[in-house]
Amino acid sequence: MPRYSHERKNAVLKKLLPPNNQSVPEVAQAEGISEGTLYNWLSQVRDGGSAVPGSRASNAEQWSGEAKFAVVLETQPMNEAEKAEYCREKGLYPEQIERWRAACIAGASNKEPTNEPLKEARNEIKRLKRKVDRKDKALAESAALLVLSKKFQALWEDEDR
Repeated sequence: MPRYSHERKNAVLKKLLPPNNQSVPEVAQAEGISEGTLYNWLSQVRDGGSAVPGSRASNAEQWSGEAKFAVVLETQPMNEAEKAEYCREKGLYPEQIERWRAACIAGASNKEPTNEPLKEARNEIKRLKRKVDRKDKALAESAALLVLSKKFQALWEDEDR
């Protein structure tokens, strides 16, 4: 099993992380390193608390919640110039980090999140299901009455003969 220097490992990881965001198979083929090794390296970086997006997330908004939270933690002690440099390095915008920070604060607050649209949608679904059930019952009743009336007609016709 080959051993790779820290410099080579960091250079390869730079290709995988923003702003390059190359896919693991591309880098594996170009560098001659197995995909499993690259995935392990990414996992180690992620476990170390660094912001590592998902392998398919080229857009920062598609990153996992953990990666976004790691970015917020990494940038918290930075001044504006350092944060701007960090954003250029990671392919982010400072506004994204501020939005993620606000979401973290809102998530950690004691207030219950307002899911009013979700609650309204669930109530609408329940109401529509009740309406469909009521119409299904009415349709079944109508079908039963139709069958009974046809049987009744058939009985009267048999008696008239």
